[in-house]
Amino acid sequence: MLQYIVQRIFKGALTFLAAITVTFLIVRLMPGDPTTVFISDSMSPQDVAYLNTLLGLDKSLLEQYWLFLRNLAHLELGQSFFLKEPVGDIILPCLGWTLLLVGTSLAITLMIGIPLGVYTARHKGNWIDQSVSTLIVLGISIFIPLIAFILVYVFSLELDLTPVGGAVTPGIDDDERLLDIAYHMILPTITLVIVNLAQIVLYTRSSMLDVLKEDYIRTARAKGVGDRAVIWGHALRNAMIPTVTVTGLMLGKMVAGAVLTETVFSWPGVGSMIYEAVQKQDFPLLQGAFIVLAFSVIAMTLVTDLVVAWLDPRIKLSGGIAK
Repeated sequence: MLQYIVQRIFKGALTFLAAITVTFLIVRLMPGDPTTVFISDSMSPQDVAYLNTLLGLDKSLLEQYWLFLRNLAHLELGQSFFLKEPVGDIILPCLGWTLLLVGTSLAITLMIGIPLGVYTARHKGNWIDQSVSTLIVLGISIFIPLIAFILVYVFSLELDLTPVGGAVTPGIDDDERLLDIAYHMILPTITLVIVNLAQIVLYTRSSMLDVLKEDYIRTARAKGVGDRAVIWGHALRNAMIPTVTVTGLMLGKMVAGAVLTETVFSWPGVGSMIYEAVQKQDFPLLQGAFIVLAFSVIAMTLVTDLVVAWLDPRIKLSGGIAK
């Protein structure tokens, strides 16, 4: 098992290096120049040159990349151009809000999607299965801001049941803070659940249909094992392998979706911070945000691989499938 873990960590490290390199290049290839925000008509060319030196933009792209890697090796993400604070100190509080939103949405998605996928597989062809299949198509194709705006219009503006945005009501007492946060999370969580639920239901249903055709399932039923025990005790573990795999892949999509969701609902997470950093072209803040998100997704992918290895005993220690 140790060899398998080392291999996955090595692949994750290569993926992380590729991700941070692409991030470094994309941020600097964006149209515009962050110095234009600081420059005024009263500044001389010498002042502009000094400003570029101060921001580190006077160096070549290769030199900037080397300094970027060296600082990253020391866990230094730089200092924000505009906030004048260490990037890590800015990102960490925002990351907590994003993890809260994404983690809650993922948990609810799995708690609804897996049982629903199992149910539709057991009752293939009935009206519930057909209705769920139709909703799956809608869920896969719908656009996140569209869902968010519809939810805000219906539940916040028309029915006045939920807040329009934000995470905490200003001036709220500490003993009511957790309930207030949960109240503000309702709409952004529903948005992410709607967008990602379809994949979990689809993969669970498809995998369960395949597993129910296996010989060991027919043998268990021939021995008189009850239907509930066959489904939840024998079939579900093998059926969960594709679902766990797609969950790991879905995390990246969910994080990307959180950027849009947080922006629409003014949720104070990394997504909202990225939106503001793009507007101001704050290179260090953008880099730091993308690096932290990339590391989070890669780490969760590694955890997913280990869970799949635990679920499927055919996976060898070398990472292959036993024949």
